[in-house]
Amino acid sequence: MIKNPLNKVHIAHVRSTDNGIQTVSTHLLEVAEITKTLASKINVPEAGELIGLLHDFGKYSESFQNYIQSGTGLLNADIDDAYVDAVALKGKIDHSTAGAQWVWEALSKVGKNGEGKLCGQILALCIASHHSGLIDCLKPEGVNGFKDRINKDDARSHLAECKQNADAAILEQAQNLADKPLMLAMLKQISLLMRKEQHGQTISEAIRHFYIGFWTRFLFSCLIDADRINSADFEIPKNASYRNKAVSWDIAIKRMEFFLTEQQSTPNNNTQINAIRNTISDTCKNRAQDAQGIYTLTVPTGGGKTYASLRYALHHAKKHGLERIIYIIPYTSIIEQNAQAIRKVVEREGDEYPWVLEHHSNLEPENQTWHSKLAAENWDAPIVLTTMVQFLETLFSGGTRGVRRLHQLANSVIIFDEIQTLPINCTYLFCNALNFLSAYAKTTAVLCTATQPLLDQLKSPEKGQLLIPEKNHLIADVRQLFDQLKRVEISNKTKPEGWSLDEITELALSEFNSKGNCLVIVNTKAWAQALYRQCSKTVDTDSLFHLSTNQCSAHRSELFRRMRERLDVKLPVLCFSTQLIEAGVDIDFASVIRFLAGLDSIAQAAGRCNRNGRLDAAATVHVVNPEKETIDQLIDIKVGREKTRRVFSEVDGKALLDPDVMALYFNYYFYERADQMDYPLTEKQAGRTDTLLSLLGENKTNIGAGNALHLKQAFMTAGNAFKAIDAPTQSVIVPYGQGKELIIELCGLTKKFEVTRYYACLKQAQKFSVNVFPNVWRKLREQQAVYEIHPGEGVYCLDERYYSQEFGLSSEPVGKAEAIIL
Repeated sequence: MIKNPLNKVHIAHVRSTDNGIQTVSTHLLEVAEITKTLASKINVPEAGELIGLLHDFGKYSESFQNYIQSGTGLLNADIDDAYVDAVALKGKIDHSTAGAQWVWEALSKVGKNGEGKLCGQILALCIASHHSGLIDCLKPEGVNGFKDRINKDDARSHLAECKQNADAAILEQAQNLADKPLMLAMLKQISLLMRKEQHGQTISEAIRHFYIGFWTRFLFSCLIDADRINSADFEIPKNASYRNKAVSWDIAIKRMEFFLTEQQSTPNNNTQINAIRNTISDTCKNRAQDAQGIYTLTVPTGGGKTYASLRYALHHAKKHGLERIIYIIPYTSIIEQNAQAIRKVVEREGDEYPWVLEHHSNLEPENQTWHSKLAAENWDAPIVLTTMVQFLETLFSGGTRGVRRLHQLANSVIIFDEIQTLPINCTYLFCNALNFLSAYAKTTAVLCTATQPLLDQLKSPEKGQLLIPEKNHLIADVRQLFDQLKRVEISNKTKPEGWSLDEITELALSEFNSKGNCLVIVNTKAWAQALYRQCSKTVDTDSLFHLSTNQCSAHRSELFRRMRERLDVKLPVLCFSTQLIEAGVDIDFASVIRFLAGLDSIAQAAGRCNRNGRLDAAATVHVVNPEKETIDQLIDIKVGREKTRRVFSEVDGKALLDPDVMALYFNYYFYERADQMDYPLTEKQAGRTDTLLSLLGENKTNIGAGNALHLKQAFMTAGNAFKAIDAPTQSVIVPYGQGKELIIELCGLTKKFEVTRYYACLKQAQKFSVNVFPNVWRKLREQQAVYEIHPGEGVYCLDERYYSQEFGLSSEPVGKAEAIIL
């Protein structure tokens, strides 16, 4: 190889703005310090320090130095013999294996019974995987993937050369760390995970192996975030001053208590319902002094869970010295509403930093570019609101984007809003991960809902279930609370032949005309559009509304605003919506019609009816079954509907929203779907019929399970197979309102990249994005209705002819396009 005259300085990064150089030694030492701090969350700071110190050890090779210097203009093709084609070599210069080999070589020899090999494998996995996502220890075909990687030929890993070129200080620090004290510190934590008795119950071997894998993933998260933070802060040095701001929970608590006092003193808030809400809130404040753990907050819809849970979280975070509060919300449609409510309480103009971060966009490209890596958010805020999809991807997805945030779940309060919406196939994985975080990462979890699923009473506890002691139910007498807050009756109007379009229209118009307003919640977008069109023949457009996820968040927010304004002054409103409106949306109708679905969905729909108890008598939620409904692909709705029919037939005459009736429903529902709770995988996904739970645990059905490996997890296969929703969606920015201007600006920014503004635009575009399922995405691509803001960025925009002011995104043209000049 031709010698490079610049190689006396080994370069890790070159700043794009001024060609400033970050040396390999500086990058390694700084990442080691950050990873050390983050890994202290699971009591192994030195393990974090070592993987941070060696993660880019391979950058000491001449091959990498020639590559980075050629790619950044430090070497010139015309005058430097060491110049290489950096574009052609992108992704082909291995700089992650050398550090993994060094760690394995050093630690595998420590200890008498293979203890060093276990620790060495965990640390080597983190280093080797820091660009790809955690690799498979055992590949689907039974091949020892870890052995293959760790035995990579020196000509390709450059280990010997890197040892020779490395700064003496780096080698000395690594050698001091990679010894028996580090191994013993790791083994102390691992032994806790491998105990048969944990959380007050016997833990199966399968769960214990899952814990070891999850602990490895947590350590990996610390390395990924440290590496990305240091790289981004070198590129934009001012970023560093905004990170890891100390949180004063006292300030937020003072604002919270003042807000509640003001709210309670408002004359129109002096109602029986508000008195009950205040009692719930006070109970949560008092219980916040309890020990950390997993808790439930079971409160009827309209019981004030948002503020009660926030009050609990603020006081609990102060009591236990926690770093952040994270809200996990089922739908993007209610994140903005909740974020606005929380900001109103805790944020003030002139604050040193924003208290609240919303993170709910899929706009970040799955295959990250350097630009999007710099713009990525890592939940570094006191209060974070995100979706269940983002949360589950943080726990289980492949690659490096999601896992980067995992360590931020430690030292936190996590509030799960509407926990019953947890995807059924993630049940065991979720329970095991949450038990781990609670027991070993100083995490408190609160499961909030009016319809509490039985996650601590599952059919196969050996696969996982939550530990929720009886004393951890924040509301002691749930039945009394439901009786006090009863504001609606459920009327079962289902019939054997089903309801026709004309019959449902007639019922909706009858309720609308007699009550002044009516909400109709359906199971499919097709029914929402059909009923809207049918009623548009007789109802004026100002009174008629349609809601679905085909509309961007900003569009839906505007529709909600208009509906609330009309409802407040008693103007007529007739709304047809998919189920997006029924979980957590603060809106109050006099009458609700709900298509037959799971009983939990019907209960949530009831929460939009007489929500604030303004009617003199109990309102009615009418449950109807349409004669034709295409829901074969909507398994959750289909099975829920069947179990609701069964409950209807068995509890005739009993209040259908009674907590005991809901428990009966969940017993039937979970029993029916128990075989889907471990995330089943097909032969195409895993090389055989298997489950994600198995791949992330013992992996015992793998034909290579007899390999002499301590960790046998197929991390990469599992990560690639995992999707938080059955049909993965593609996010597209739509030209609604300000979205049109953002599209124009983003297209311009990517031509001469300016990261700060790009980040700001991408964040703003969250409100103007729609998530599109694969079948619709294919149609849009075929019609050239979507386009990238710039080739390779992975961020897409929609042609305005395919966005309707009534229904949102359409797979067919609905309007004329205006010329956009870029």
